[in-house]
Amino acid sequence: MEIVLTIAGSDPSGGAGIQQDLKTITACGCYGATVITSITSQNTLGVQSAMAVPADVVASQLQSVLSDLQPAAIKIGMIPDSDVAAAIVHALCDVRVPIVYDPVMISTSGYALMAPDAIDYIAHHLFRLCTLITPNLPEADRIDVHSLSAAYLIKGGHADSNMMTDILYMPDGTTHQYTTPKIVTGNLHGTGCTLSSAIASYLALGCTLPDAVAQAKDYITSAILRSVDIHIGHGNGPLV
Repeated sequence: MEIVLTIAGSDPSGGAGIQQDLKTITACGCYGATVITSITSQNTLGVQSAMAVPADVVASQLQSVLSDLQPAAIKIGMIPDSDVAAAIVHALCDVRVPIVYDPVMISTSGYALMAPDAIDYIAHHLFRLCTLITPNLPEADRIDVHSLSAAYLIKGGHADSNMMTDILYMPDGTTHQYTTPKIVTGNLHGTGCTLSSAIASYLALGCTLPDAVAQAKDYITSAILRSVDIHIGHGNGPLV
């Protein structure tokens, strides 16, 4: 069984972060391993607080996993500060597997999840290690995506349209578009985590990047449809 390592924050309500990553990786047929970067207090109503895991503890977790397991792909989510970012870069600089980075900067409810200095550090040091970066439209505005050497997937969920188009920009200049009808639902908590984890899982299973994105899009569309009439929590509900 292929192993997918997720490096991300923890969501006690189970709808996003490490918890959602593990559920997605398992559903896609892989084995999930985890490194926790931040402990959050959040639920379907929003993020109440977040505490960064000390960088040396993140480094120790990475050492424990990478010295024993052999991930076939890695997904990175929430990186709270530049010290944690540096620990991740140091651990992954010689790792030669696909790396998918979902640049989680601000929660849907508006809570800042990344220190400003981390954004600049990541842009200069982490992006070059990544196979794919998956910003939404607001994140893409903050990142100079057109200067990236990695592939990047601009997610169109924030666009004001009845159709949602994600565009994959490959390093060779080619593009791939993935368009689906926008599903009207109040249950979209953790969609970015789900999509990036699914892409990493399909890469681990040997798919090409365009095909991994296509299969991940099919997976998340099905998950959203399954969740339309599910009621978990009192706010933006999770995918199931």
